[in-house]
Amino acid sequence: MWFRQRWQVEVTFEEVRAHLGVETQRQWSDLAILRTTPALLGLFSLVTLFAHTLQMQHPMSLPQSAWYNKPLPTFVDDLATVRRALWANRLFERSARKNTSQKVPPELIQIWSDLLCYAA
Repeated sequence: MWFRQRWQVEVTFEEVRAHLGVETQRQWSDLAILRTTPALLGLFSLVTLFAHTLQMQHPMSLPQSAWYNKPLPTFVDDLATVRRALWANRLFERSARKNTSQKVPPELIQIWSDLLCYAA
């Protein structure tokens, strides 16, 4: 029972190691290593808080698999949520909206965006 309860914590820390590089710093000095880990954990906290805020404003469904039912989002889900929000922000648009023709359907762009949020 205890193992099952801490499974989400274990998955989250594994994802932090994989996606943020915790425990794999390659600096020249010990002082740099001592600075990097807290910075990465701070980044983890900011992503988690931002994702929580976004999910409270606009609840989203979590991707599910046949062998693993996720009742709560993991860090990868949070990272994808934050990426999706940043990419959807108009500040990141590079081209002007003068052209009204659209070669790719919006539904396909949404699917690609969702896939890239997890792959990036």
